[in-house]
Amino acid sequence: MSLKSYSQNILTECGIDEAGRGCLAGPVTAAAVILPQSFKNKILTDSKLLTHKSRELLRPVIEQEALAFGIAHVFPEEIDEINILNASIKAMHLAIEKLKQQPQHILVDGNRFKPYKECSHECIIKGDSKFLSIAAASVLAKTERDRYMTDLHMQFPHYNWKKNKGYPTKEHRQAIKEFGITSHHRKSFKQLPEQLRLDI
Repeated sequence: MSLKSYSQNILTECGIDEAGRGCLAGPVTAAAVILPQSFKNKILTDSKLLTHKSRELLRPVIEQEALAFGIAHVFPEEIDEINILNASIKAMHLAIEKLKQQPQHILVDGNRFKPYKECSHECIIKGDSKFLSIAAASVLAKTERDRYMTDLHMQFPHYNWKKNKGYPTKEHRQAIKEFGITSHHRKSFKQLPEQLRLDI
């Protein structure tokens, strides 16, 4: 099924999505993208369905052809303070603020959002596989966060973030058991299952 360009043709729309919500470490990252209504791309879809190579090939295409795009992080300390849902929505708002052109309507991937200024919005379940602008946002959020975690890996190679990107893999949790947590871990998240709990 081909993705739609716009939901409401009379308004300037941006799509927004986030990456890293379920991770044990690193930021939650959001992107907002305004595409021209004429934008077409045969391979663009939900970033989770794309290979790393495809995402990296798509990123410069999106950045060059978008009318505007913005990317923002919210980091673990704030995630722990305001919870991951609020942090995800804040990252989305920050990404929208970075747009050089402000949208009139916002397409949100998922089912939770808080109004942004005077913009109308609609939440769309699996929106990244339905609308091009949300799919584009998912690619930018995912690639930006992956790059951040890959760079962070150089300082903390024990956790292999260049591969797991902070997600709760068995390898990542074993490293937490062996080496403890860092300032980049989310302390409000359950870092280890019961059988691997740290003695603190």
